[in-house]
Amino acid sequence: MNSMKNKVQLIGNIGADPEVKEAGKSSSMVRLSLATTETYLNAKKERVEETNWHNLLLWGNLAASTEKFLTKGDTIAIEGRLKNNTFTDKNGEKRYANDIVVHEYQLLHKKQADAEKVS
Repeated sequence: MNSMKNKVQLIGNIGADPEVKEAGKSSSMVRLSLATTETYLNAKKERVEETNWHNLLLWGNLAASTEKFLTKGDTIAIEGRLKNNTFTDKNGEKRYANDIVVHEYQLLHKKQADAEKVS
């Protein structure tokens, strides 16, 4: 049960090309934004779409493969854990951010323009 304490699984679309940052001599880190969209009927029986954005962090070999294979618009499945961060902004105010540290991802669908290039 210990592995279930802080576990996140999402399927969504990448919002921007991977942003690579060097994290030391032999490691790299990638930041990605992931959009997940839910559709439901409201009380008036109107169809409503709600999109949530998630900040993803990938490290090491996983980051390297992300940079090579993923682009904006691709659909991926991820598994990872939540990480809460606290920082002070340029105005001196305390801010909070939630990131998902990705342990594993799977490419489910390439963006249409990329898929056409491969065919």
